[in-house]
Amino acid sequence: MSDNTSTFKRRLSQIKDILTVNRTATTIPFDPNATKFPTRKELPEIQGAPPGAAWVWGENDFVGRLNLLTPTRVKAASAEIKTGDIVPLNLPLNVPETPAFHREKFQHTIKTLREGVAFDDVSRDNPPSGTQWDGFRHFAHMSSQTFYNNTKAADIIGPHANEKCSIHHWSNHGVAGRGVLLDYRSWASKKGIHYDPFERHEISYDELYQCGKDQGIDIRPQAQGGDIMIGDLLFIRSGFNEAYKTKSLEERMKAATRDSNISAEAPMQWSGVLQEDKILDWLHDSYFAAVAGDAPAFEAWPSQKGLSLY
Repeated sequence: MSDNTSTFKRRLSQIKDILTVNRTATTIPFDPNATKFPTRKELPEIQGAPPGAAWVWGENDFVGRLNLLTPTRVKAASAEIKTGDIVPLNLPLNVPETPAFHREKFQHTIKTLREGVAFDDVSRDNPPSGTQWDGFRHFAHMSSQTFYNNTKAADIIGPHANEKCSIHHWSNHGVAGRGVLLDYRSWASKKGIHYDPFERHEISYDELYQCGKDQGIDIRPQAQGGDIMIGDLLFIRSGFNEAYKTKSLEERMKAATRDSNISAEAPMQWSGVLQEDKILDWLHDSYFAAVAGDAPAFEAWPSQKGLSLY
């Protein structure tokens, strides 16, 4: 019966596509060039995957939603350039000077190749010092200890380690597209919402919606009547860097070296987006190619909900 139901739904989608000039992704692997994708609640179950997993780009896929950065979408994004100004999004490699979650400090030395003539830089870093992407092998679905597309710890370390879902696949693909910045920090200040980004402060979907509205952006997906387009790159500014610059070296070090266990009562705390269904639905249904923030953790840390947005 379920197979018949799936076939009926697929044919119904095909008829709707003809009438609306859409291309709906109905079968796995999804076509990145599709113009309509399933919502989080419509995701098909994937055998062997954790509940709610969006492993929809094929079993040999290593880039996830970066697949949505198609030539058509990247070209369309370039048409929105107004001034051509360049805005660096990366922090210096030694900021924070003491990384959170007990990571190693950035180390930099200069090597002399020939006195007075030639020099090399030698550096060693352990994110989150500076600015970095969290790749698919960074944080697993905790209860199943499974990473994206059924990647396991044995794929990452040990005698059978391999390049499955290694972040170099992202580098080979490249990241270029239309960015959407939600300046939550400025909106919150404007509304009299005061908080320390070095403490746990939850940013809800409803607040982000109002923040976007204040900026003239409807943050709903285009499929729901909003301004967010498939393949957009989301940036949320919570004010970490602004607060970092106001704190003393001692205060920054004390905050970065707090106990970072993953319990709800962990002393290490950071502001970020709230772990709630509205956020999960929005992040999924908008089909962002990637999301980023200015804090050590994109989500409010530690989670109080028994789940992590990782």
